[in-house]
Amino acid sequence: MNLNKNYENLEQSYLFSTVAKKVNEYISKNPDKKIIRLGIGDVTRPLCKKVIEAMHKAVDEMGVQATFRGYGPEQGYDFLREAVQKYYKTHNVDLELDEIFISDGAKSDLGNILDLFGEDNTVLVPDPVYPVYVDTNIMAGRKVVFADANGENGFLPMPDENIKADLIYICSPNNPTGAVYNREQLKVWVDYARKLGAIILFDSAYECFISDTELPHSIYEIEGAKECAIEFCSLSKMAGFTGTRCGYTIVPKTLGKLNKMWLRRQTTKFNGVPYIVQRGAEAVFTPEGQEEIKENINYYKENARIISDTLKRCNIRHVGGKHSPYIWLKCPNNMKSWEFFDYLLENAQVVGTPGAGFGRNGEGYFRLTSFGSKENTAEAMQRFEKLFG
Repeated sequence: MNLNKNYENLEQSYLFSTVAKKVNEYISKNPDKKIIRLGIGDVTRPLCKKVIEAMHKAVDEMGVQATFRGYGPEQGYDFLREAVQKYYKTHNVDLELDEIFISDGAKSDLGNILDLFGEDNTVLVPDPVYPVYVDTNIMAGRKVVFADANGENGFLPMPDENIKADLIYICSPNNPTGAVYNREQLKVWVDYARKLGAIILFDSAYECFISDTELPHSIYEIEGAKECAIEFCSLSKMAGFTGTRCGYTIVPKTLGKLNKMWLRRQTTKFNGVPYIVQRGAEAVFTPEGQEEIKENINYYKENARIISDTLKRCNIRHVGGKHSPYIWLKCPNNMKSWEFFDYLLENAQVVGTPGAGFGRNGEGYFRLTSFGSKENTAEAMQRFEKLFG
């Protein structure tokens, strides 16, 4: 029996586990202090009424012989795939039903999709980046190279013709920086991938926060993208499904074997998302559901505005927040990321995420999220302004 030695190349602990450990240690020593968490990107608003109604109805169906369901199709029930298909149509993207695969979330699929690719592929990821992109490839022993995202390029790196990548990760709106690619920039990436014969793994988990009609919600709005891109999306941030678990991945047939390979992978290793959850997800895409989730998204965007306005008054450089739930700020007084984390926790009892945890280029930066309550967000920013205003 041999172990996968690639795991020895991973960081000893997952970023958010380290954050949680530090916060718990502080609480144990300061039980009277009120901690405000603006760190992990977990939603706090409840599921919308339309979703709950649909799930209640589905529960009732499961208790009746005539409407009971056992194993469902691994790629998702047609009723949900059709709802996703219609949603893409609102962004002028036409999809075939068997190009849509329902999953338990984008995070799972972003890791599982790697089953389709050989270990000798070179992987290009932006730095700073969501840790899952890097860690899942390290686990498989692939070579990972980085595209520098920094203040000079607005944390939106463009292709380097000197780098020959096989798999390319793009997240827009970006986690952790909140930066968003426009159509022209994505076209450059699509042309680069097609020239190399590479595949773009496009994470659009935060597309619902885009409010500018000139910015693309899907990479398939870009000419040629169906010939080089797989897209991952999630209902976690769109509809508060972080604890309910549902997402979808698009694998166009124009990618050749990959569509059938992904179907084969899913039918072998995945038994599908529960019927009750899929009925709730279907309700997200109804007109009533869209109106209800828009209220929650606007609530989070208002929190982001409060954070951004406070940072502006404190003359702290930052990006994100406008089309994203994340605000990426330069640590004041040239502090390092973890140094600022400790300082903010100790002096303001506010928790964020150190930028260094997202990669080398994240050092000296810090991520705040808008997923808290409005009251807590406002209070956190009052504390922040006392320190740096």
